[in-house]
Amino acid sequence: MKRLGILISGRGSNFEAIADHVAAGDLAAEIAVVISNRPQAPGLEAARRRGIHAVSIPSKGYDREVYDRMLIEELDKHQVDLVCLAGFMRLLSAPFIRHFPNRILNIHPSLLPAFPGLDAQHQALEHGVKIAGCTVHFVDEQLDAGPIVLQAAVEVRDDDTADSLSARILREEHRIYSEAIAIVLGGAYTIEGRRVLRI
Repeated sequence: MKRLGILISGRGSNFEAIADHVAAGDLAAEIAVVISNRPQAPGLEAARRRGIHAVSIPSKGYDREVYDRMLIEELDKHQVDLVCLAGFMRLLSAPFIRHFPNRILNIHPSLLPAFPGLDAQHQALEHGVKIAGCTVHFVDEQLDAGPIVLQAAVEVRDDDTADSLSARILREEHRIYSEAIAIVLGGAYTIEGRRVLRI
């Protein structure tokens, strides 16, 4: 059984969606550890309620590379096959990314490459786009720029606020993240340049 390490900073709703898919047997994987850089993250308690090993490694005051070495040590201790970022609000260092080559996934609430970085839903509304959505991608050394595994589109309504749009995008995030994890763990894909091609 492939082992997942999930990194969170907050409520961990994407982590919980992944855990639901694992529990339902839709995703052939085991969540080996959930790690948060914020000790008060509600997702840690959610993990513990499910009987999943949950660890707080506070990031405050640490240099990025020093902190990332602590993360690597914890993930390696749990023999993690794939690292999944689920609302992890820190940029990862190059040494961390190189330690897990093509083994880190992130979910972002826009149709990348549109609207990378923070407040993607607000950016989408400001730009007046008619279609927003979410993207699961491999993490590389550029911000929100790695090869794309899956995307889902969400219509932008005229009366949308950032909150209402975020809620509809989040439902799609919960659906496609586990699908993307299954694709990657299954290994039936190749990466050519920036393209992830199913075999």
